[in-house]
Amino acid sequence: MTITYEWRGDFDNAAVNALHAEGFNHRTLEFDWLTQVHRHSLGWVCARFGGDLVGFVNVAWDGDVHAFILDTMVAGNHRRSGIGAELIAVAAREARAAKCEWLHVDFDDDLRAFYFDACGFKPTNAGLIAL
Repeated sequence: MTITYEWRGDFDNAAVNALHAEGFNHRTLEFDWLTQVHRHSLGWVCARFGGDLVGFVNVAWDGDVHAFILDTMVAGNHRRSGIGAELIAVAAREARAAKCEWLHVDFDDDLRAFYFDACGFKPTNAGLIAL
C-alpha cells in the first residue's frame, strides 16, 4: 500500500487528536481541529495509509505572504519513512501556489536535522516571548 497526501483533506477530530497525543507525548484531548483549521489556516495536509490518518501538518497564515508550519505529526510506526518531509513538501507547494512568499517553522533542537536537512529550511534570526 502507498501513502497518499491530500491538501485540505477530510479528517475527523478524533484521528488528529490521537495522532497529536502520540506525536507530542500527552494524553488524548478533544480539540476541535476542524473548526480551528477552517477558521485560521491556509490549509493542512493529511497523509493516509490504507485509509488511516498517519500524518498531518497544519499551515497557518497571515492572509498575505507568510505561512507557518504548525503541528507536524507522523504516527510512530510510520516515522523515518519520508512522510514528514513529504507533508512539508506538499505544504510548501500549496503555500507557493497561494502566492505566499515565506514559509516559517519553529521547532525543538532535536528536530533541526529534519527541518534543515530533510525539508530544506534555512536558519534565520527569530525572536520569541514566552507568554
